[in-house]
Amino acid sequence: MCARLTSIDDAGSSVQRPGYEPEEHGIGIVHIGVGAFHRAHQAVFTDDALAQHGGDWRIAGVSLRSKEIATELNAQNGLYTLIEKGHVNGKADTTARIIAAIDHVIAAESEATLSMLCDPGVRVVTLTVTEAGYGIDRESRLPDKNNPTVMADLFDPANAVGVLGLLVESLYRRRESGIEPYTILSCDNLPANGEFLRDGVVGFSRIAYNDELADWIKGAVAFPNSMVDRITPASTIETYKDAKRLTGCEDKAAVETEPFIQWIIEDTFHSGRPNWEAGGALFVDDVTQYERMKLTMLNGSHSMLAYSGYLTGNSFVRDVMQDTHLSLLVHRHLQASAELLQPLPGMDYSDYVNALADRFANPSIAHQTFQIASDGTEKLPQRIFQPAIEALNANSDIRPFAFATAMWMRFCLQRQDDGTRYELNDPRADEIALALKNNDQDGLLLSKAIHRLPEFVPVELSTNSLWEESVADVLGFALSDGCAAAVTREAEMYCRMPKHIANDQTEPVTALGGG
Repeated sequence: MCARLTSIDDAGSSVQRPGYEPEEHGIGIVHIGVGAFHRAHQAVFTDDALAQHGGDWRIAGVSLRSKEIATELNAQNGLYTLIEKGHVNGKADTTARIIAAIDHVIAAESEATLSMLCDPGVRVVTLTVTEAGYGIDRESRLPDKNNPTVMADLFDPANAVGVLGLLVESLYRRRESGIEPYTILSCDNLPANGEFLRDGVVGFSRIAYNDELADWIKGAVAFPNSMVDRITPASTIETYKDAKRLTGCEDKAAVETEPFIQWIIEDTFHSGRPNWEAGGALFVDDVTQYERMKLTMLNGSHSMLAYSGYLTGNSFVRDVMQDTHLSLLVHRHLQASAELLQPLPGMDYSDYVNALADRFANPSIAHQTFQIASDGTEKLPQRIFQPAIEALNANSDIRPFAFATAMWMRFCLQRQDDGTRYELNDPRADEIALALKNNDQDGLLLSKAIHRLPEFVPVELSTNSLWEESVADVLGFALSDGCAAAVTREAEMYCRMPKHIANDQTEPVTALGGG
């Protein structure tokens, strides 16, 4: 048994190894935000591309804040264990694979990061930093001047430490040196994520530099939109124990994930790209419908079940799906979301509903509801509010989206029904706490206070009486009778609406009615 994973030869023979020699391939990608999701997604696609097509496409990672993952990966020469946990015929099916796509990781070092971004061999920059990490105002799509990092970088871009500053300063240096610009590929769960990032980058360059640089970036740099999907919980002690058991090596950079993986990418690359198709990536002319499907159905239902699940004592997504009432509400949310979507070639939304429910129920994946519940003010606008507006305009049922919103508001009180306290992990936590002060006992007052947060709830909802009444009704009942009772009541209401019950829900509904 090896002390630590440092070579692809260290792992046991039962573990899948890279189909290439890592040292024979140069760096062609810089990835900003080397968290668990990147290591379970983009790095895996790149590993497949290197194995099947070769090329200088290994990854230099950048961690903007934490040095921990850089320390762990660099000690292992960038190698780590990918653990896939599925279930076949009710039995756990777990496999392990060594990923070698990452060369090294730079941690919170501005000049080292800029130097890597200016390397002529780097032709693609990918990012998974969450919406809050970009420092872009959602409404104006310009640099957020309330963000201290953004403001510091605008004042001194040559020593940038944030996303926008690093990208713009490195593009400026490449242009000055006659080096071709790289393609910038956002991999975060944002609608039109490439366009969103492009506007922020162009806006930053116009303020920090000049119109000439901004116009050059706008015309010369590609910002493809993309949609990513793979359920990846945060690594735990159990993850590391599994890695040691499966590989025979200590590996503090190991990640666990589900077998499903998806990447839809707009095919607009100006400087070349890896053959990510080798891992199953789909290149299309327009990502819009795919990303809308995923944001509305998967991410929206994920947020809903996270708030309602955590508040009712369900620590993991799989626990939520074992709860009769909550699983019904997950199906309700999925179906209500599907009804808002336009037909998509090759996509059967009924099949997608069932596939998502099956993935959520995967007993081998310990995805924490509290983890998913973070950053609500960044997630709800596209996951919940936008489909709610579309439901209002289509005269469709808004209740699933009002329920999700109300449970998030209840979650913002930072206490479960039994008094257990928890921290609200949200970039606007202080604003929320101030808004809720003296309003936490009345559903209508609490709802109104949250709706008044600036630049958060769209006016189409905040001024709609039907929406206001629906949110306040759920929230008021959760406050007076408890979150579990609110979930039960909501599920029972759903059961009395046959037109919203999918055919595959007959047995759970019968069980609920008999209980």
